Amino acid sequence: MKIQSLKLVCFSPTGTTKAIIQGIAHGIDLDQSAVELIDITKPNARKQQLQTAENELLIVAVPVYVGRVPALLNKWLHTIKARNTPTVCIVVYGNREYDDALLELKNIMIKRGCIPIACAAYIGEHSFSSSETPIAVARPDVSDLNHAELFGRKINEKVLSISLINNISDINIPGNYPYRGDTKTWIVDFIEINDKCSQCGVCANECPVGAIDLENSSLLDKEKCILCCACIKRCPQNARTMKAGIVKDTAIRLHKYCNKRKDPIFFF
Repeated sequence: MKIQSLKLVCFSPTGTTKAIIQGIAHGIDLDQSAVELIDITKPNARKQQLQTAENELLIVAVPVYVGRVPALLNKWLHTIKARNTPTVCIVVYGNREYDDALLELKNIMIKRGCIPIACAAYIGEHSFSSSETPIAVARPDVSDLNHAELFGRKINEKVLSISLINNISDINIPGNYPYRGDTKTWIVDFIEINDKCSQCGVCANECPVGAIDLENSSLLDKEKCILCCACIKRCPQNARTMKAGIVKDTAIRLHKYCNKRKDPIFFF
């Protein structure tokens, strides 16, 4: 089967998921003029519908939130229009577990007209990770990105071996259906802002849900916030930190119990 173009879709508030999908694309090694990166992290990007065809390869990568596909993305993902598009499903988790997220993403893509040819789970530094509670720090690292490139090469081999896309057998993915857990995030005031804040607006511009006021970055809409911590990690002044409370307590537990390195895994 010959692929004419490659579409890379990612939601990546802190950059980890984007790094993985770009590593995979590097391994596929398609001419850059045929590769399109569709970063749906910012709200405006999620206003555009995605359509794909049978002669395209689609790779969709999302972070894992509480063992599931982020609820924020469900509406957009369910608007995808595909026509027997060969698809690779990727989830990126913070060294705890990916639970039902990969199975859920695969099932969503099938419903949208995609045909999964490969799936994978990768590790990225946890959103709650900090110098005080490091969780999978600096991941994806060199080893992860090498693995992603290898996965890309295997995807390319798989595509070249396909004669008819409809003959692809189903991929067995670990997980449960009905899916476990609640995809809704906590509504909580968890960010402390110190006097280093210069109101530069970086945090507001980086927020994937527009939860931070552009004029006054100390104003946060808790109803919109998805606890991605992009505003904390992107702040050039290190002016934003976690308050004591449920989020910081969770970070402490993850640091304590999820410190054993986990490795990426792929499925064909």
